[in-house]
Amino acid sequence: MRPLLIFPFLILAACERHEAVVATPAPAEPAVTAPAPDPAATLASVIRISTTQQAWNEGQPWEKQPPGKRRSLGAIVAPGQVLTTAEMAADVTYIELESPDGKQLAPAKVIAVDFEANLALLGLESESDAKFFDGTKPLEMAVPPKLGDTLDIVQVEENGTPLVTPGSLLSIDVVSNFLPGQFFLTYEVKASMQSAANSFSLPVLHDGKLAGLLTSYDSKDQISDVTASDIVARFIKEAADGEYAGFPSLGISISRTDDSNFRAWLKLPEDGGGLYVSTLKVGGAAEKAGLKKGDVIVTIDGHPIDRLGYFEDAHYGRLYWSHLVRGAKSAGDTVKLDLLRDGQPTTVEAVLDRRDEQDQLVPAYTFGKAPSYLVKGGLVFQELTRPLLEGFGEEWSSRAPLNLLDVYENPQKYESRGRRIVFLAGVIATPATVGYEPLRNLIVTKVNGKDVKDMKSLIEAFAQPGADGMDQIEFDEEKFSVHLDEAASDAVDAQLKQRGLSRLSRAEN
Repeated sequence: MRPLLIFPFLILAACERHEAVVATPAPAEPAVTAPAPDPAATLASVIRISTTQQAWNEGQPWEKQPPGKRRSLGAIVAPGQVLTTAEMAADVTYIELESPDGKQLAPAKVIAVDFEANLALLGLESESDAKFFDGTKPLEMAVPPKLGDTLDIVQVEENGTPLVTPGSLLSIDVVSNFLPGQFFLTYEVKASMQSAANSFSLPVLHDGKLAGLLTSYDSKDQISDVTASDIVARFIKEAADGEYAGFPSLGISISRTDDSNFRAWLKLPEDGGGLYVSTLKVGGAAEKAGLKKGDVIVTIDGHPIDRLGYFEDAHYGRLYWSHLVRGAKSAGDTVKLDLLRDGQPTTVEAVLDRRDEQDQLVPAYTFGKAPSYLVKGGLVFQELTRPLLEGFGEEWSSRAPLNLLDVYENPQKYESRGRRIVFLAGVIATPATVGYEPLRNLIVTKVNGKDVKDMKSLIEAFAQPGADGMDQIEFDEEKFSVHLDEAASDAVDAQLKQRGLSRLSRAEN
């Protein structure tokens, strides 16, 4: 008896969810059960994908981690284009497409990727391999399913045998299942998966058309998470012109208003709903539109928002408010917000945008980006990122240094300092760092009297030591500073390079 398919990267219990998000649409006509798709016919619309991936070592940013391999089953969605998860494209060094029967192979490239939505579109690396797609049939997008509908999960055994597993759509949720804090419409499907080759994604069909991508499977409860057709269709549409902008953001943090005392303080009616705006992202769509901290969002594009943040979707039923922005809109679209400000009604219109993660003070992800760093005399400086914070362990949000967590949780306090936050990550014991070995996780503010705004400015500041031949490094913590002998640090740097440190600095844009 073969083992059940297991997705090694996700378990449903680890997914972030909002409470009470099971969709409850209005009663509808009983669903017409379509014939199950012919497994053999599905082979013309799916492609095996293999990737080699190699991420940078966050703790030692001058080197990479050992390479690894992943496999998935992608869906052909247009001539020469294959849909898979962004996880397959993360830190990728090589991509290969393989026909289901294993007889054809072709190098591939990423056409578009969205790590937040966990979607990627692949194409052939060379036009000379165009015959690879001869005889294939792109899948059409399915009409969004309803609760109780049957969705068919497509698998292919290692020997090329196709499998189609029917499952029932149990609930519709707004879920974060790859990057924490990034919520997108997701179907929960109950299906007893048959054994097949492990995979990081599987196409899911509805009436023979593409309904989404399966991204995780809980073998105990037999529940699968499937990225919804709405999200998949919007991603494919946005990527069609070759200039993918990504799913937009309003740029706010909110709090619910279900506490009666909180509602009284906000001057909210007892029978109303609303979401409290607790913070606004600097330069975000909401701030540009004139929203303020303390505003209460009552409706979004005419949809009343309840105290927990939900609205009634005409098709799916009760969904979390973020779907009105991230699932229903594109960058450049306008969203209308009815607010209560100090108890008085007002209306604003926000033009949605998508800020590149590399423009954030503390990037939440750094796939494909080499980390910026500087090794100076044994002092190791890095730019703060969420992956670096996650290096403090599973409970990093409580175990990481408080000063670094404060930057991550309250970036608006530090935006004026520059493009990035640079900190002393550690100290290599050398003749130039005697006495400094215990120092680590200190935010750098100045070097040789010059403001440190990112790694590039730090490197430039060290190039201009004081007249006494000493580098002065000032830290945020209690105006603490240290001095580094320039001649001694130069000698140490030369020795570090001789001993195998390939480069002492990198300043990525």
